[in-house]
Amino acid sequence: MRGNFEVRGDVIRVLGIETSCDETAASVVALDDASAPPRILSNVILSQVEEHAAFGGVVPEIAARAHVEALDGIIEAALADSGVTLAEVDAVAATAGPGLVGGLIVGLMTAKAIAAAANKPLIAVNHLEGHALTARLTDGLAFPYLLLLVSGGHTQIVRVAGVGDYRRWATTIDDALGEAFDKVAKMLALPYPGGPNVEKAAANGNPSRFAFPRPMKGSAQPDFSFSGLKTAVRQAATAIAPLSDQDVADICASFQAAVADALADRVARALHRFRADYPGKAEPALVVAGGVAANRAIRETLERLCAEKGFRFVAPPHSLCTDNAAMIAWAGIERLNAGKADIDAFDFAPRSRWPLDEVSAPLIGSGRRGAKA
Repeated sequence: MRGNFEVRGDVIRVLGIETSCDETAASVVALDDASAPPRILSNVILSQVEEHAAFGGVVPEIAARAHVEALDGIIEAALADSGVTLAEVDAVAATAGPGLVGGLIVGLMTAKAIAAAANKPLIAVNHLEGHALTARLTDGLAFPYLLLLVSGGHTQIVRVAGVGDYRRWATTIDDALGEAFDKVAKMLALPYPGGPNVEKAAANGNPSRFAFPRPMKGSAQPDFSFSGLKTAVRQAATAIAPLSDQDVADICASFQAAVADALADRVARALHRFRADYPGKAEPALVVAGGVAANRAIRETLERLCAEKGFRFVAPPHSLCTDNAAMIAWAGIERLNAGKADIDAFDFAPRSRWPLDEVSAPLIGSGRRGAKA
């Protein structure tokens, strides 16, 4: 018995499905018992970058159609790679939000069909919870810990105290960080996806050439802001246009340095608060998750900060920072083990907005309906 869910044998295996944006993904994750680390038996991801590149960003209708065309084959490949048949799967977990509603409908309806046909429980998973719990899949991290979630749609600091026990401590008051990276890339005529290409250009740039602002640095307010930084980049680029390749590299490097400094300032405040709230925690940890967590400069800056403050720094492998189905399958296992899974989720409707913390007051960037992501 795992939570309120009865498992055949000692191993629980969950098929995860992820279609919240522009990756079509499926994975099988297994957990033998509480004393053994979980195993990712398969993790198949199909990127839609080429389909959206001409538009400079994700087109929801194209994304949904691509999911429809690819998802069946991706699920079949995930099962084949895992060596597990559908009959041997104990439950099906699918991203039900937040995200692009067309893609969510494709993934969740497919999961419902599979679960119903195979007589398996269905678990509707919050995509952000998948990111929040990934460090427990990869590093066996114990609760509580602090999470910096940085992606195209969210920039938040969240206290993670248990499965389903999340409290948002900070969020962005304007743009999410991934969105800011993408907008800067567009300003500089860099190809899609913006974030990785800004990082690539920055590798050849001078981070001290442009004195960009560090938004919110030193502010008593715990939140993030990136709109002013984005405006400063536009003004600098306009002032020296036309831009040479070196100009672009220097702007990217200076922008990336400003972002890293701003993040470090905001995170340092949260680390201090976490210490105060959990004085007996022997090895406090900061987890960085989401697509922007793959940025090397940001990782290195936060890793140095954690070393200075006596925190363990945990960042999942790059393949598990961006959208993937292994984190969705694992979130399903976590919820089953905690007795928090709605295993009668066939009536669950996709949610374009679904805050990880449903208690805190809605703010821009919180993921709650009625606020911008």
